[in-house]
Amino acid sequence: MDLGLEGRVAIVTGASRGLGAAAVRALAAEGARVLAVARTTDDLERLAASAPELIAAESCDMLDLERVAALPERALERFGRLDVVVNNAGIAPAARFAEQDWQVWQDVLTVNVTAPAVLAHAAGARCFLPQRSGKVINVASTSGLRGKPSLVAYSTSKGALVRFTEALAGEWARHGVQVNTIAPGAFDTVAQAAVTGSPDVLEKRVRKIPARRMGEVEEIGPLVALLASPRSDFVTGATFVIDGGEVAKL
Repeated sequence: MDLGLEGRVAIVTGASRGLGAAAVRALAAEGARVLAVARTTDDLERLAASAPELIAAESCDMLDLERVAALPERALERFGRLDVVVNNAGIAPAARFAEQDWQVWQDVLTVNVTAPAVLAHAAGARCFLPQRSGKVINVASTSGLRGKPSLVAYSTSKGALVRFTEALAGEWARHGVQVNTIAPGAFDTVAQAAVTGSPDVLEKRVRKIPARRMGEVEEIGPLVALLASPRSDFVTGATFVIDGGEVAKL
């Protein structure tokens, strides 16, 4: 199926590795041009070098909300238009809630909730609402659907991102803009190194997943591409769980 992404332009945050890099590769494979955004640049530059005509690297710390708000303008300067925002960047420091440092709590909410809202707001006001088309894809987590101990701040933030998606989808649907969420479960990424690096821990973890394995990062790409595509223009306000059946089993 031709997803109709040829010539479209996307911003993907948290793009240097893992699920974000997989999203960039999937969009570029469909002919979209991508402003790949991350705080660190080494992996980001390598990603951009893999398809320089389609991928541009942009350094941005998601705690710097002024720079986040400027990303749509950067996409316009680089590619001349903007059609898709993929809010993938996130942080998940683990801590017992009674011992939680409140600055860490604030940083989690800023990166995981406020920055996606700031980027969606800037893209909507500058591009999506005037052109009466656009896609916002928020990457939440199954931890936002089922709270997890020692990840209270993260679970709270991802739950808020799901509600943000639903509310914004209802407001922007009449303007031709779709807003959806992807909620990944356990994927084999650097963030899961403590799990994948220990055979015993990995065995216990996958035992909780009906598919009996962790997800491969490239498995998120087709879903991102479909939600970014005009073929999904009637899909909005939805949360797509991709977790090998773990949430369904709970």
